[in-house]
Amino acid sequence: MMAAVVQSAKPLIDPFDGIGPAVQARRWVLPALALCLSVSFSGASFASRWDAAPMVMQQLEKAGELQKVTEQELSDKIQTTRRLRLVGGVAKGVFLAPIALLLIALALQLSAWMFGQRTGFSRFFSVACLSLLPVALFHVLFAVCALRQFSISDRQYPLILPSSLAAVFPNVSPPLQGLLSGVDLFNLWSAVLLGLGFSAASGMKRGKAVLLGLGLYAAYVGVFLVGIPGLMAGRGA
Repeated sequence: MMAAVVQSAKPLIDPFDGIGPAVQARRWVLPALALCLSVSFSGASFASRWDAAPMVMQQLEKAGELQKVTEQELSDKIQTTRRLRLVGGVAKGVFLAPIALLLIALALQLSAWMFGQRTGFSRFFSVACLSLLPVALFHVLFAVCALRQFSISDRQYPLILPSSLAAVFPNVSPPLQGLLSGVDLFNLWSAVLLGLGFSAASGMKRGKAVLLGLGLYAAYVGVFLVGIPGLMAGRGA
């Protein structure tokens, strides 16, 4: 058991020499559990310190009900909203994290097919799990920082553990903010690990595989952090 833990964690410390043996040994269980638990821990920690009052009062004001509710009803609504945020934060680790791992593995399988590389899906799933170890580390550190706060608002979220350029330039348009948030230390670390893992799984040269990992991450940033927020901002305008 200890050997499995060490081998699963080694890519985080020694990515160049640690990722290959871990992929060949198909170490995915512990990294996947680490990601799911850390994401749930992060979401629960933020929700436990989140100040839901401003959002609840804004919603009631828009609905024209702010003057009608009593203090007890307002308090109950705030508590209910916080509990929903808590459940949603835990659900991200339980449901969304495994789905993300599966989608990354499928993207790697498709990329291997496009480049004529034949490798089993289990290896690519191991690569997906191992490559997101930096993301799991981020969520653990984020949770610790969040628990040290007395109260947190939604605007303070990117400032709890600033790791991207979005924290440096907070007052920019949504598409540009998405682009800046893509320049993130932990995500870029994961993208490089993804490339190194793809190289170990498929036999592709490391340099080319790392460029592939960064390219896949750039595609993710372009679609989900820039494109979709830009469309939503345009519709709102």
